[in-house]
Amino acid sequence: MRFALSTEQLDFAAELRKILDAGQVPAAVRAWADGDTAKGQALLRQVADMGVFGLIVDEKYDGADATPVDLVVALIELGRGAVPGPVIESAAVIPALLQRLPEAAQRWLPAIASGEALGTITFDTQRGIALDADIATPVLVADVGRLAIGGAATGLVSSIDPARRLFRVTADELVADGPEVEAAIDYAFDTGVLACAAQLLGAGRSILEQTTTYAKQRKQFGRAIGEFQAVKQQLADVRIGLDLAEPLLYRAALTLDSTDRSRDVSAALVACGDAAHRAARAGLQVHGAIGYTAEFDLSLWLTRVAALRTAWGTADFHRGRIATALREHAPANAAHQRPA
Repeated sequence: MRFALSTEQLDFAAELRKILDAGQVPAAVRAWADGDTAKGQALLRQVADMGVFGLIVDEKYDGADATPVDLVVALIELGRGAVPGPVIESAAVIPALLQRLPEAAQRWLPAIASGEALGTITFDTQRGIALDADIATPVLVADVGRLAIGGAATGLVSSIDPARRLFRVTADELVADGPEVEAAIDYAFDTGVLACAAQLLGAGRSILEQTTTYAKQRKQFGRAIGEFQAVKQQLADVRIGLDLAEPLLYRAALTLDSTDRSRDVSAALVACGDAAHRAARAGLQVHGAIGYTAEFDLSLWLTRVAALRTAWGTADFHRGRIATALREHAPANAAHQRPA
């Protein structure tokens, strides 16, 4: 079977890319890191007008009722553009969570789907750390079987990515509890893993594009450095890694509502995270000393990749989930079978 994006999905990605390319994203990211979110929110307003935050929201909540594949297409572009703000939480996690909790959905989803409100969520109730809590509505705190609204943010937590501003929050108003909440949280977490993998793939592709362009322009010994075999091979390895990760990402989107969900989203995140990390290392090396400077735009993607690789679980955590899933699906007598 051959999988390919539809014409509508390709056109949607192209239009979103045009908006981001014209939106002076690096300037918005730097301003966001300094606490000035005006440029970033203007950019997110355009993204919202494209329907990104309502993609997987049901029509009864003013959403587009689109598929997880559509969501992945959008988040790849947002990752490619290094868009600031809680886009994973607002576009993927909170819609996935609240739609399984009707009363909470009616309360918040229409505003999130339209882009009127940005939402964020933390699954770590021990530390209670939420992303961009100072501008987000609501801040949700999810625990096993419980969902609450976070109280006031109390102190900035450092992040390797200056555009991912983190704050400590505590549970305040209980929204819902019970077995259905636990199932909703599990599904929302896996949706966040999928969205994170998509952003990593997009960021990795952007780093490769920027590095390839630089390699064609930068000259040493009278030749563009891109002509040297070592540079060609390094960038080819990055391209291969990204291309091999992409099918795992789309498979995870297609199986998000199946029993293979956790295994597939974990596989996608590991593959996309490794591929983006390789792109970041190669990009830094090919750019040389300029690649280390915060003033150079490449740094925005390098720090984003570093932050996202563990934002939704470490590689070890996800490899553990993959191994557990494979063991559960293995035949009971597999250890005793011998090849014929």
